[in-house]
Amino acid sequence: MKKKQPYIHPLYLYGQRIKEEGIVVLDDVRGLPTSKEPFVSPDYVICVGQRGHTDLMYDDYVDYSEKYTVGVIFPNHSLREISKTKDYLASLIVVDGEVLNDPLLQIIKQMRYRYEPHPCVKLDKHEYKMIMHVVKGMQETSRINIPDKRKLMVRQLEFLLRLLNYYRNQKLNETGTDNRVSDQFRNDLAQHYREHRDVGFYAGKTCLSSKHFSAVIKQETGQTASYWIHNHVVSEAKMLLHVRRDLNVQAIADMLGFDEQATFCRYFRRETGMSPTEFRDGF
Repeated sequence: MKKKQPYIHPLYLYGQRIKEEGIVVLDDVRGLPTSKEPFVSPDYVICVGQRGHTDLMYDDYVDYSEKYTVGVIFPNHSLREISKTKDYLASLIVVDGEVLNDPLLQIIKQMRYRYEPHPCVKLDKHEYKMIMHVVKGMQETSRINIPDKRKLMVRQLEFLLRLLNYYRNQKLNETGTDNRVSDQFRNDLAQHYREHRDVGFYAGKTCLSSKHFSAVIKQETGQTASYWIHNHVVSEAKMLLHVRRDLNVQAIADMLGFDEQATFCRYFRRETGMSPTEFRDGF
């Protein structure tokens, strides 16, 4: 009878590969590398729950992972298992620190103020299916040998993060724990970005002057209010272009509040360097 091989955690098994390739998708992840002591990852990790359930202590915050959850873990945070079912299984997308400097992945820095305090997002069945579609695409990319493989993986990761942001924005019943101006701005932006893309409107919602509002947003998030407005509109546009392939560009422009398709196309090209059709054809 063949002796059963001991389980080696994929983070240990593929540590060198993570360094060499920059972005690696790991399957058959049955929990943290260590269950007795806290684990601190030097890498950026996205954890997609597949089955079972585990309760975790994330720094001083209790969180969990199970099917339909996605956890976004920034480097150097402490994780410790509190409990875990025997059937728990997850997939990890592990990103080496050097890759985070890629200009396409600036979205990771933008996500930090939202995900670092509360890393877990609970998805519905459809949302989870879409996330897994992208994860499987990244797995397929990792198996092929092409010159621009890392570039393609970076682009797929960027899209995955924008998709996750899109779903989390739909659940913005979340309330800020400290009532920062940026928390209200984020909620107002999710509600009004189709009609209002000017800083003055959002400043008025907080009873601040545009200049003071912009200064506060810059202080709290590291980016200007104008940056976040354009980023949100483009993120929504990219999501619709990819997910709603039953809609033409004109219909998507209408959904985003643009008066004309040409205006939307100019806006999208100015912000991304490509037309909506070129972006859609790239997937």
